[in-house]
Formats: sequence, structure tokens, C-alpha cells
Amino acid sequence: MEPLASHDSTSPRRRRRRRPARTRTGGSPAAAEEETMGTTSVQKSWRKACGAIKDSTTVGLARAHSKDLDVAVVKATNHVERPPKERHLSKIIAAASGARPLADVSYCVHALARRLSKTHNWVVALKTLVVIHRALREGDAAFREELLSYRRGRGGHCLQMSSFKDDSTPLAWDCSAWVRTYALFLEERLECFRVLRYDIEAERLRTAEGAPKGQSRTRSLGKDELLEQLPALQQLLYRLVGCQPEGAAFGNYLIQYALALVLKESFKIYCAVNDGIINLVEMFFDMTKIDAIKAFDIYRRTGHLAKSLSDFYDLCRGLELARNFQFPVLREAITFILAYHCFKIEWLDETVQEYRQLEFIPNKEEEPPQPLPEVLEEPVKEEILPEPPEEPHHPAAEVDDEPEPTTTADLLGLNEVNPAAAQLEENNALALAIVSPGD
Repeated sequence: MEPLASHDSTSPRRRRRRRPARTRTGGSPAAAEEETMGTTSVQKSWRKACGAIKDSTTVGLARAHSKDLDVAVVKATNHVERPPKERHLSKIIAAASGARPLADVSYCVHALARRLSKTHNWVVALKTLVVIHRALREGDAAFREELLSYRRGRGGHCLQMSSFKDDSTPLAWDCSAWVRTYALFLEERLECFRVLRYDIEAERLRTAEGAPKGQSRTRSLGKDELLEQLPALQQLLYRLVGCQPEGAAFGNYLIQYALALVLKESFKIYCAVNDGIINLVEMFFDMTKIDAIKAFDIYRRTGHLAKSLSDFYDLCRGLELARNFQFPVLREAITFILAYHCFKIEWLDETVQEYRQLEFIPNKEEEPPQPLPEVLEEPVKEEILPEPPEEPHHPAAEVDDEPEPTTTADLLGLNEVNPAAAQLEENNALALAIVSPGD
């Protein structure tokens, strides 16, 4: 028997090329869309796997350095789209309390700032901001003071994320915009603490006599303190109403979790602003003109913010996490408008009076002129003045005869009469003469 011929490159037989298997859809757009979705899901799974590897590596390094706080920070701010776990949050908040040494609080702030500055993932950035927000709400003043000193020492703020973006997916793009807005709110919250020297959320409402509910500290402040603190509270409220998620970010559960934290703070902030406005109304007529104008500007901005806050509440009422929240009733202080109009009338009246005094215009009607008292004329005695002494007569000096002017001869011959020129001038005069038609 002859050996079988080997099918190599020198074999006369050619291999048949296999045709690609036809899909059932026949290359329709639906097939292309399915292929794109498959590619997107693969990329998403790949990112999750990379994030998990990064988290496990960072946790291993933190454990190698025997830092339990670093492990808690990494686990609380991992790449999983879920809110931070409470056990990790409790470790971080305990490390940032005033009962611990100041070095531990400073290390906690630096660890969170380092985690926030190095990431380019919106999930990690948002969870880090949530951890900072929870520490500001539930921690004491030591953590806030350390954040302020960190800003002064570094010449910047760890919450400044104006250039942050994650453009890996359309969802990441929309969520990155909300992360930047959320960071602005937290930064303004820290600035408000610096101006007020107390935290709005940590303050307990005090019950006054005859008041149906508790009142904020702004209800009992003086005029100067109100004019300084109310603009800071208004700016904080302005940043708060700006935290409205748009696009695909509105339906994300992690975004809604952070939005619920912002919504909780709006109640006490609005209460502090409203109590401050009521306090301004009571002392309005005792203010100077400049302070009264500042007070009305504060009230006018509060009216605009109340409308924006009402729209913000309408948006948040549809959230699942805000179903059990009791939203306050937003009312406008009409008495302040009436007080301002009364002040405006008095101010205009005083201004007109001052203007009349400057222009020397009498405010009352002019009275008829009273007759002047008669003045008796006394006879005036004529005084005879002595004659002036005669001046000595001096004979006039003889005046010399003036010399006759010398005449100069006509050297150029200007005075001579040229007969040819005289004849030409006479002919021109006759040519210009007007002759009547009858001649």
C-alpha cells in the first residue's frame, strides 16, 4: 500500500477556505447593537475587575504598614457602587474625633484628601465625599478645624474638584457633574462653619416661651451678627439647591444616597435663615439707612432662594429615600415687605427735607413781609474844608522845534507814470462800461 500523501504546503491539493458562519439576523442593525452592548458589558466588567484589584492591593499595602485607618478608608471608598458600610465609617469618624490625639485627626484628613486627589473614578470620589460629609455631620469640631487648617497650610482645599471628570461611560459623565456640585456644597458648608463658628447641623433647636417649635440661634442674635451671618447661610442654601442631579445621574442609587444627606441639612439651614429674617423684621426700624438697605437685600435674596428650595423639594419628594421626610412649609414674610415700604416712605421724606435745606428752600409757606422800623434822619452839619495851599508857579521850559522829516528820493521809479500802462488801463475801463440797448 502506498503511504498517504501529507497535506503540507507543497501538496497539490489546496485547502478550502472556511467561510464565516452567517448570523441568524443576517447582519442587521440589531446584531450590531447587540455586539456593541456586549463590548460595553465586557468593558464594564473589566473596569470592575481592575477596581477590585486596585482595592485589594491598596488594602494589602495598608495592612503591611499596620494602619487600620488606611484599611478603613480604602474599604469605605472602594469601586463598588454601594454606599459605604457603617463599620468602616464608624472607624473613620472615631479616628477624627476630638478624643483622639491631634496627630490622628490630621492623619485622617490627609488620608481622605490623598484618596480624593488621586482618583479618576466617580464612584471612589463620591464615596470619599460621602465619608467627609458624614464626618462633618456626626463628628465634632476637631475634624472641621483640621480641614480648615489643611486648606490654609496647602494653599488650597481638598474639596476643590472643579476639574474632576470621568468620561469612561455616559453615566460616569453625568455623575461626574454631580460630584463637582456636591464638592462645592461641602466646601461652602465648611466656609459657613468658619464664619458662624458653630455647625448648623450639630446645633440643637432651643424652645422659647410660647413658641410652638424650637428656634435657631439666629433668632436671638444682634443686628451686626445677623448682617454678617445671614449672607453666609444664604450662600450655603444656594449651593444646596444646586445639588439637583440631571440626566442618568438622577436614577443612580449612590447619587440618591448622597442627595438624601444634603436634603436632611436643608431643614435646619432654612430654619436658621427664616428665624434670622424674623429677627431682622423686629429691629428693622431701629436700623440706620445703610443697615436697612442691607437687610432688605438679604430678604430679597431669601425670597428667590425660597422659590428654588421649593423646586428642590418637589424633586426630592419622588425619591425612595425621602419618603419618610417631613418637608417644611415655605412661607414668605409679608410683614417685611410692609416694613420696607414704610421705611422707604420715611427715607424719601427725610431725603426731601435734607435736599430742601441744602437748596435753601423754606418748608413752610412764605409769610408776608413785615414793615421795617422807621429811622429818624438827623441833620448833617456841613463842614468847611480848608483850601489847599497854592503850588509854586514854575515857568514852562522852552520847547525845542521838532526837526522836519527827511524825504527819500524815488529810487525805484514807483511814482512815475508810464504812458503805455495808463492807456491800457483806460481801454479796460471803457470795455467794462455798461452800454444801454438804445445806444
